[in-house]
Amino acid sequence: MPIFLEPRDATDELKCFESVLIVSCPVCPPMCVSIQQKRPFIELFKRGLRTGAFEDYVKSIQNALEQHGVRTDALTMRLPVPMMCLWTPGQRQRLLRRTKDFEAILVLGCDSAAYTAVDALRDTGCEVFQGMTVKTITNATAKFRFPGKVELEWHPLPTKPKFGRLGALTEDRPQNSAEPD
Repeated sequence: MPIFLEPRDATDELKCFESVLIVSCPVCPPMCVSIQQKRPFIELFKRGLRTGAFEDYVKSIQNALEQHGVRTDALTMRLPVPMMCLWTPGQRQRLLRRTKDFEAILVLGCDSAAYTAVDALRDTGCEVFQGMTVKTITNATAKFRFPGKVELEWHPLPTKPKFGRLGALTEDRPQNSAEPD
């Protein structure tokens, strides 16, 4: 399930390091940045499966840190499993190998991604910082545009969950109702 993330500025926390690796998950962070910036999620013939809005966002983080003399690089955790937020042992090893030359990493992902990075790097001196905060789950519609463009239209979630059968939803669960079948 895609999580809706909001970027947070970690420049002040990271500017004291000599090197920072920016690590991101491949789905939720790009999706959220494209929604927030009202830019396409995918432009197949322009960028392939990469999200331009997210690549620009990562570059802006790198530029901000490099202005303070911090060496940066970026790594996307490609996920070959349907459980997006669960990193395989191979992915954890890839992260461990890539962080050898870095003092800190900035995780662009949910709490699960940040905790996974902490766990994978627990025997190193590398410090882990979270670059996004979880706001809610994502409720968006994918719109396909010609040629090869995918845009996401955000739908705010209701402040109160709806309960009941489809076609007869109510704001509150009735007091005497049993759990749904």
